[in-house]
Parts: sequence; C-alpha cells; structure tokens
Amino acid sequence: MDYDKARLFSRILTMHYIEQHNQSDISRMLGLSTAKVNRIIRQARDEGYLEINIRTPFQSLFDLEQKLTSLVEIPEVLVCPTLSDDPNTVLRTMGATAADYLLQHLRDGDVLCISGGKQVTEIVNALNPQRKFDVTVVPATGGVQGKHYTDVNHLAMELAKRLGGQALQLHAPLFADSVEERNMLMNMRQTREVLDRARHADIALMGIGSIVPDSSSYFDLRSMSEADRKRLIEQGATGDVFAHLFDVNGKTVGQEHNEKLVGLTLSELRDIPLSVGVAASGNKVSPILGALRGHFFKALITDEVTTKQVLKLLEKGV
Repeated sequence: MDYDKARLFSRILTMHYIEQHNQSDISRMLGLSTAKVNRIIRQARDEGYLEINIRTPFQSLFDLEQKLTSLVEIPEVLVCPTLSDDPNTVLRTMGATAADYLLQHLRDGDVLCISGGKQVTEIVNALNPQRKFDVTVVPATGGVQGKHYTDVNHLAMELAKRLGGQALQLHAPLFADSVEERNMLMNMRQTREVLDRARHADIALMGIGSIVPDSSSYFDLRSMSEADRKRLIEQGATGDVFAHLFDVNGKTVGQEHNEKLVGLTLSELRDIPLSVGVAASGNKVSPILGALRGHFFKALITDEVTTKQVLKLLEKGV
C-alpha cells in the first residue's frame, strides 16, 4: 500500500472509531461516496489495520466460560460472579441467573420438564416474567413428600403459576421399593403419559446434586443406612442428576438405586434440545465435572469460584 492510500485508511479509521463520525458524515467531509468509505473500513479490518479490544468488568467471567467450553464438549457455559461464601446466597444468585436464562430461551408452546431440589426451588422463587407464557411444566421424576423442595409436583405447579402456564402432576414416588414396583409404576397410564411429555420437552431444568454426606439431600431422600452410604462412595459416586448417580468421569454408579428410579433416564435427558444444569459451591465441583463428562446437559450455569475449581481439576486430569 502506498503512502497516500495508507494515510486515507488511517484518516477514515480515526474519524469513524475515534472521532465517532458515521460513514455518511465521513463521505461528505472527505468528498467520497458512502460505499467507498464502507469498503475502505471493511478492507482495513480484513487486512489487519484495525484491532478491537473489548474491556468489560465481566471479561474474566467470559474468559472462564470460553476456557471451560474449549476443554469439555458443552455448547454453553454461563458463569456469574461469586458474591458470597454463604451457601444460601450462592443458591439465590444461581437461582436469579438461571431464571433470567430461562426467560430468554422460553417460547410460547414450550414444554418444560424439571427435577426437584433446592436449586430448582430458588429458580422458581426468582422468576419475575414481564408477560405470561403459554407453556406446560411437567415433572421429570417422581417426588418425595415432606419438604417443599423435594415435592416436584409442588415445584411444577409453582413454576407454571409464575409463568402463566399449566402444570401436569406425576403421582408416583421418586424411588420404588423394588425394580418390579418401579416397572409397574412406569407402566401405569398416568405415569406413562406424564413422563412421555417430559421425554419430548423443549427445555429441561435441573440442579446437580452432591453425594458428600454432610451436604447431600440424596441420602436423606433414600433414607439410607451408613453402610449403604459408604458403599456408594466406595463405588465412586460423586453426584446425581434427576437422582441418577454418577462418578467424576460421568459414568453411572449405584445401579441398584438407579434402576428403582421413577423418572426419565439419562439417555432420555440427553435427547432434550435444551437441558440446563445449575450448581455452584465447593461440594458441587466434582459433581459438575462428572456431569460435564457425562454430557447430561447442554448448558451449565455456575459461579466464578466453582468454575475455577472445575478447571483446576480438568487441568490436573482428575
């Protein structure tokens, strides 16, 4: 490029990006056609004359998202700031972030299937839509009565109420007492019809459970003995999704428990177009890593500190 051409390029780029003139103003001031100004700006960008740096207060979060998606096969990761060490604050933060994400992706006519759990409860509590959505909310599993966050039918009704849609109920327990009882429940018409709607859902929303005894709700749901707990941990159980147990490599474990579950299988979960896993805090690091390796969902929502810890395990090859 000769001196005069380089000078013209420089002048136009300075006027457009530094002095904030639009292309029509530049064409008028320099006596050029708007098409030529547009062509010069495009050519300068293509030839490396223009370098754009984006600086935002959240750039470090975006960098973490990009790094995690490059290391594991997941289409989307959303990392939010860690605002507190308090677990309840983390739950609420994740709930608000996931609620906003859900509203951005929800469309009239969608079917939304959900799990029970504290994290899903916080998502429901955080929802504040600006309009009603013509959607159907269905449980993806049976439920456990006694606590509002384990009663998936209650959560489905509350979620549908907040969105302005309708909810279906699944009148079955989360765990059957035997494989035979589980098969009988799964073959009941009402159970079969509700779970079939869940299998064909547009969006799945779930928490990622931890099997750390002091913080796990899974063991409480199963009313397990200490011997059963130790045996599952010895098998490598680290987390659960839709109450299916898995290890840090994403392989299912505890088959004697998984096969008594009344709900969707992990294979069926993977077929849902948009499946969203939500979790954060130290005891969720290994479960998140296992769930990522198992490809149980297509979008992960977590926080900054948790993401850094997951990345550290990935880099160590854990």
